[in-house]
Amino acid sequence: MAKQGRLVALIIFLIGLSLGAALFAYEPLWQRISSFRPWSLGLDLAGGSLLTYEIDLKDVAAQDRASVVSGLRDVIEKRVNLFGVAEPRIYTESRGEAQRLVVELAGIRDVGQAIKEIGATPFLDFREVAPGDTTSTVKFIPSALTGRYVVGAQVSRGQNSGFPEIDFSLNDEGAKLFEDLTRRNVGKPICLFIDGAPIIPDNIRDSCPTVQTEISGGRARITGEFTLARAKQLVERFNAGALPAPITLVNQQTVSPDLGKDSLQKAIFAGAAGTLIVIIFMLIYYRGLGLFAAAALLMYVALTLGLFKIIPITLTLSGIAGFILSIGMAVDANILVFERTKEELKKGLSRTVAIEEGFRRAWTSIRDSNVSTMITSAVLYYCTSSFVQGFALALFLGVVMSMLSAITVTRTLLRVFLARSAS
Repeated sequence: MAKQGRLVALIIFLIGLSLGAALFAYEPLWQRISSFRPWSLGLDLAGGSLLTYEIDLKDVAAQDRASVVSGLRDVIEKRVNLFGVAEPRIYTESRGEAQRLVVELAGIRDVGQAIKEIGATPFLDFREVAPGDTTSTVKFIPSALTGRYVVGAQVSRGQNSGFPEIDFSLNDEGAKLFEDLTRRNVGKPICLFIDGAPIIPDNIRDSCPTVQTEISGGRARITGEFTLARAKQLVERFNAGALPAPITLVNQQTVSPDLGKDSLQKAIFAGAAGTLIVIIFMLIYYRGLGLFAAAALLMYVALTLGLFKIIPITLTLSGIAGFILSIGMAVDANILVFERTKEELKKGLSRTVAIEEGFRRAWTSIRDSNVSTMITSAVLYYCTSSFVQGFALALFLGVVMSMLSAITVTRTLLRVFLARSAS
């Protein structure tokens, strides 16, 4: 009796959770209640522009290329954020020897200005702090030392402090400028700026190391209590503004907001129609058992959409396709269970025992097929471009949820129903 009560409580919890997830996922109704976590839509659904840049690395040493590419992506992201674009996506792609930077700007209007700002090569310069400045706003004085005199930077480990440090070197002309600059500013900070802003905007202290002594020879070291992540960030931005790696716009695509809205409506219709057809098939072919599968499927759809939104994942047409495919896989798990159950019923077992045995015997097939799909999804996500990644991520999460739906929701519904029928 106690076990039956726990099962009923679990069903009530799952139904309540599913209703909450459905409300959260249905944007028009949810926005009347709260503005928390709106859907994140990709370019193909929200409209906007996709810009692809070729990164010219021919003048960058092989060991510095990864750092320069990562730093460029970081700097370009800072520039894009100035346009107020909602959740822009900036990522890099490798095509053979070529390196590309892809910028997705959802809903942006002034694409020409964005192209102009994004395409400029990052500019690094060293600045002095104005002497005797007692105002609340510190004034910075640009010096003659800029990124074009920097040979490169790298992370090292401090022998005494144990903290990560940044080593950088300058060419002969830069070494003379840096020697004069440090001579004038012993005991004072020298600030690193990129694109006219501190190299670490949220931490002016890390952007402005203090000069301990006059430095000659063109080699210097920035010390401090840096984390490894912060030290790498400094080096990446340092190299992005110092090393010659211009970017060239090679492709521009613009998606109309109206086209995106139309695509979204068609995708929703396709998903709803596919789910309805699957439910009708289950009801016709499996009758009573199909009713439980249909209920579990609706709960699966609500819970999975809620999961997509709370993470959140950027929803694209390919992602919706992956989700619709996972709906079919969720039903496939139920079909395996029901077919095994029918086999056990033919052996003369009672309905209760047959269903438990059906779940037990079907589990290995469900597990193996779903794990295979999850492995494939993971490979697609890490080895392909963003368009396929959206499909792979949605499919992966959908398959995980479908396993939980088949083994937890459907099984619990059947156990509660059979217990009540027997009583």
